[in-house]
Order: sequence, then C-alpha cells, then structure tokens
Amino acid sequence: MSLQQPRYHGIPQSHPVQPRPLQLRPSTTNMSDDEMDLDDGPGDASITFSTSEAKGKRSAANLPVEVGDSLPCPTISQIRFHKPPLDRTNADGDIAVTKFIEQNKLPHLLFYGPPGTGKTSTILALARRIYSTTSEATLRHHVLELNASDDRGIDVVREQIKTFASTKQIFSKQESSASTAHFKLIVLDEADAMTATAQNALRRIMEKYTANVRFCIIANYTHKLNAALLSRCTRFRFSPLPIAALRRRVEHVIENEGVRIAPSAVSALLTLSRGDMRRALNVLQACFAGSTPLDEKGVAKTGPDVQRELITETTIYECVAAPHPEDIQAIMNTLLTEDMTTALLTVSRIKTLKGLALTDILQAVAEELCRLEVAAAVRVQWLAGLAEIEGRVAAGGNESVQTAGFAGVVKTGAEMIAKS
Repeated sequence: MSLQQPRYHGIPQSHPVQPRPLQLRPSTTNMSDDEMDLDDGPGDASITFSTSEAKGKRSAANLPVEVGDSLPCPTISQIRFHKPPLDRTNADGDIAVTKFIEQNKLPHLLFYGPPGTGKTSTILALARRIYSTTSEATLRHHVLELNASDDRGIDVVREQIKTFASTKQIFSKQESSASTAHFKLIVLDEADAMTATAQNALRRIMEKYTANVRFCIIANYTHKLNAALLSRCTRFRFSPLPIAALRRRVEHVIENEGVRIAPSAVSALLTLSRGDMRRALNVLQACFAGSTPLDEKGVAKTGPDVQRELITETTIYECVAAPHPEDIQAIMNTLLTEDMTTALLTVSRIKTLKGLALTDILQAVAEELCRLEVAAAVRVQWLAGLAEIEGRVAAGGNESVQTAGFAGVVKTGAEMIAKS
C-alpha cells in the first residue's frame, strides 16, 4: 500500500511543503593572538577525548575513519553507513569551511540545529581533513572532544579545557606539512547543556588561547548559549535533511544488508524520520531485528539462509507508534462530515483500539488540515485551536476531555466551511 494524499469530500488540497535544504549563515568573528605555553614533546598516547569512556559520545580517536552516530542494534552494521557529510557544509557549492581549512584560518565554529542532521559527523570529518590524517594517535594529540551534557561544570572548563588549550604541540619536521594546522581543536558536543558558570569561564579561554586552539561548539538550541559565546563563533545552521538525502543513505543500508522492505515502507520511514538520519537508521534497525525469525530457544537465527519477514508500511508505523494514514483519514472524514457525537465516538474508538497518543493524532491531523485549500479564517481557527489543545495535553490535562475539545475545534472549522 503506497502513501497517497487522501481526499476529504470535495475539499481541495494544496501541494505539501517540501523540506528546505541546509541553510548556512557564516558570520565573522574577531580573535586575539596571545602567547601560549609550549609543550616540548609529543602528547601522551593514552590521552582520550573525554574524561570517561563510559559516558558521553565516543572520542574521535576511537572511531573508524568514516563515522557517524553509533546505533544500538547490532543486527545491521553500524557506523560505516553514516559517512561524515563534509560536502553539505554549503548547499551552493561554495564550501566555506573547506576554504577556511585550505587557508589555515579556521575560526571558532558553532554548529546548531535539530538532532540527527550530521553536526558531530561533520566536525569529525573536518578534523581528519585539518590534520591530514586518519591516525588515532595523531588525532589524540590535536583534538579534545567533550560531551558537555556530562562534562558540563566549571571544573571541566578550568581543568581539562584550559590545560589542553594552554599547551602547544611542537611538531617534528616529518609531521609538519602545509596542510597541517598549527592549532588544536576542542569539540564541545551538546554545549547547550553547560551551566551558565561554565559558559562564562569558557568565553575567556576562547579569547585568550585563540593562537593555539579552535573551538567547535555543537548545540541543538542556541538560545541556551551565552551571548558572548555566540559572538565569538562563526555560525552554521544544520536544517533537517531533505528526503532525497535520507533516501540515498537508507537505500544504501538496505542494499548492503539485504533488508527485505516494501517501497511503501521506505517512503513511510523517510516521512516519519522528519529529516533525522539517526532516527531513520534506528527505526530501520529495529524493524530489521523484528523481522528476524527465532529458533526454539527464542534466539534470533543467523546466517545467509535465514528468511526474514517483509517489512511493510504497517510495520514502520507500529514500530514508532505513529498513527497510520488510514486511521488519520478515517478521523478526518468523520470530523468533517459526521455529527459531533458520531465523530467523537469514532475518534475515541480509533484512539483506544490502536493505542494512539492524542499528541500524535493532533500532529498528524494538523498536517492534513494544512494541505486543505480553505479560507484563511478557517485555517486560523483550526491551527489556533489545535495548538491550544496540544498545550493543555502537555500541561497534564485529561486526555478524554481534550479529545472532545479536539473534535470540537475541527467541527467548528467544518461548520465555517459549510456556511461560506
């Protein structure tokens, strides 16, 4: 069964909005060149990128060359399918970050945007290009990666970061080359989780040790970052990945792993991932693991001769607990055509039988209502009402009462259409 746009009793539909490509907005920053302390020998090979291997993300030194976000399910090969998206730093082909690297004038960087869009993968790829190496030992000397959601206090900034930034590696003639940067790189992932005190201490370190180190701050929300930090960085926004980019990577995984999946299921997977590559791969792995048959002891069978079940569109929707398009179509039809009592009973029955959350139904119905060509007043009535219902549910309101309110909002808009 393919994903098709449903029609609701003569109400025309506009074209769905296509995902926007990655928008990058580089801005300039002023940096000072202060004197550094010198470290007269190569760094200790035991140095790792974070304080503990047990928490936070893995260090760049411990990851393969082509690396991204590790995935929990071991059934599908993990990291090799999530290559660092270095070529997506500029959608117009004029790659700003690559020019910075070629001129050896890399500023402090701020990568921000929703999760699963390749921020960490990009800086790991940049690090390998900056230092012209894939050697783990070499990267340990030049790159310090901290997951700021774990290492988020003032002590980390004063001890680890300041110690790493205040020393300068003296490269040997054999290691030195025109493509090797003269500075170190500190990557602060999930920096929006850092405390305000730590952010205040970090801004002075960024300014004082610019001649020796560059910072790459990665965050999902910039409003949680100190304004002084933002002013010291060149910003790059990572938008949700377009469907075409997701499809290329997902189909690559499907082909290499021999996943049996229907074309309609692939389309559903890409739609539900909402531009998040990590989520798309995680859902695909979960469905792939669920399609593997079990032996008499309840252990998953392995081997090339194992016949796995076909992953269908329904499998994808059940895996993420999202409402199926047929259910949304039934809800839309009853809300737009039936009386209030019948519509409320139908919505409640579908919600209970399928185990759907009201917030998921609200989101799916809102997307369908936005595709309908109706008067502006009707659209405002629908969206304002649904937004208010969603806020009440998030605040802990009773779902039964809010379900009735949801039905009333859509019915009110339908009555406005009938009167016009």
